[in-house]
Amino acid sequence: MITSPLKNLNRRTVLKAGAVMAGASTANLLAWAQAWAQSSPFKPEKGAKLSIMRWKRFIQAEEDSFMKLVAAFSKATGVEVKVTHESLDDVQPKASVSANTGQGPDLFWGLYSLPHLFPTKCVDVTDVANYLGKKYGGWVPTAETYGKGPGGRWIAIPVAYNGNVINYRQSMMEAAGFKEMPKDTGGLLELMKALKAKGTPGGFALGRASGDGNAWVHWALWAHGGNLVDAKDKVIINSPETVKALEYVKALSETFVSGTASWNDAFNNKAFLTGEISLTNNGVSIYAAAKEGAAKGDAKMKEMMADTNHALWPVGPVGKPTEFHIAYPMMLMKYSKVPNAGKAFITFMMEAENYNQWLEDSVAYLTHPLNAYDANKVWTSDPKLSLVRDVAKRTLTAGGLGSVGEKAASALADFVVLDMFASVATGRATIKEAISVAERQAKRIYR
Repeated sequence: MITSPLKNLNRRTVLKAGAVMAGASTANLLAWAQAWAQSSPFKPEKGAKLSIMRWKRFIQAEEDSFMKLVAAFSKATGVEVKVTHESLDDVQPKASVSANTGQGPDLFWGLYSLPHLFPTKCVDVTDVANYLGKKYGGWVPTAETYGKGPGGRWIAIPVAYNGNVINYRQSMMEAAGFKEMPKDTGGLLELMKALKAKGTPGGFALGRASGDGNAWVHWALWAHGGNLVDAKDKVIINSPETVKALEYVKALSETFVSGTASWNDAFNNKAFLTGEISLTNNGVSIYAAAKEGAAKGDAKMKEMMADTNHALWPVGPVGKPTEFHIAYPMMLMKYSKVPNAGKAFITFMMEAENYNQWLEDSVAYLTHPLNAYDANKVWTSDPKLSLVRDVAKRTLTAGGLGSVGEKAASALADFVVLDMFASVATGRATIKEAISVAERQAKRIYR
């Protein structure tokens, strides 16, 4: 049974409005949850026990809020819920093993196009998607792309997105001679060179970082007009545009702090918060961590919070945004013996009474796939957070020009594009060699 971390929740609420209000809030949530359980179209199986695997939190308040709604769901429905937390990079392989063996958690909360790796192993959740879409202003187009599998049926619910943006130290950027973040790829390269010259380098992950690593190299590829496949899923990675993208990233990588070749999704957070780097790509979790530290009286974190800012990715030679933000789909596995409980939980977490508070507590690290949540007050709570409100609408999807299906999911899971860029940036391969390897891998996947 999940134990809800109410101690932490009460502590934060005390700081805001006192323990009495915290108790009232919890009681109100439970009362609403009980009423919801009676009227919900999705009724859990009798005696149902539900297991969920999710990625380890990057913001404590987000996890606390999630666990609070889990506890409310359990009390209202009687469904015992067990949540396990794995690193972001481990969810995909564990989900793949479970899909192949037919045993494991009922629900997986992964990233990007994970459910498209095994679409036939996912429960059809079209009824859940239709219910939520009708009630909350419809789904953004990329959510439909990620959520729908063969035949147009929904194989997962993209419950949230993470805006993968540039995080930077304002004072260090100004000391390097720049008043604001450049709007084009050439300007970003010049800024990175200047930061390195000042002894305050930046850095992007070149290791197999499922989130941050994939996000920035796909942006670079698409910004220069390169693509893994075309609209008909024909492999076109061997192109002059890909060469230009690799040349750009090679030059950019020469400005990086040392060690980025081994970075996963947690390394750049730590490097930024310790002052090792001045610029990286990430969600807004770095800023949120600094904000939390400042609230506890940490003078260094207070300085970090004030000096940290965010920017959307610069536009490359293609002349339009090519951002790749992280989708977080939740899928229900066909081997689950409690599919109704799984559908009920997904629906419960996406209802406004839960989702609005969860968005606020995630401090904009998570953003929404349903249009109604544009109105959430977190988007006007802090000017440093407002730019990530629309990332679900701005992002390109995992297939690039091509489809988001099993093949695109495989290419992403195998790090075809990321490894190509990393091999050139680290000097392990020439541009010609790296493209050849990527082309061979892609053709094997897209045959």
